Amino acid sequence: MTVTSSHSSIQYPQRTVLRAERAMRCAPFQLQLFADMVTQSVSLKEIAATAGIRNQYTEKPLLELRVESDLLWLIQVGLLRREVDGQGLTDSFRVTPLGRQLIECWQQLPRSRYLPSGRDRLANALTRWFRLPF
Repeated sequence: MTVTSSHSSIQYPQRTVLRAERAMRCAPFQLQLFADMVTQSVSLKEIAATAGIRNQYTEKPLLELRVESDLLWLIQVGLLRREVDGQGLTDSFRVTPLGRQLIECWQQLPRSRYLPSGRDRLANALTRWFRLPF
């Protein structure tokens, strides 16, 4: 399976796409967060605690440390990147071309199609724990 987009001709290996999809499904974030990250950078403070619920980024309040940890995992699998300004790294994030392609696909699907299974959660946890390349 190769994901491509009308905006990009980048083709990713199937293992890369599957790992990224699984990580995105297992993340505690709503599709709205990723959709917003396509058009703008989103800061950590807009996702953590009650702001995440208010912005429709999470279903429940999450600690800032948990949010940052999950966002950093999504960077490692290639879905997100950290925003940089003139002073260096910021606390804001945006999607990568791979992330954009997955989001475009997922926006066409009913929510039930991208909810994680128990197998997804286990595979993601093991991959994340051991930082396996697949």
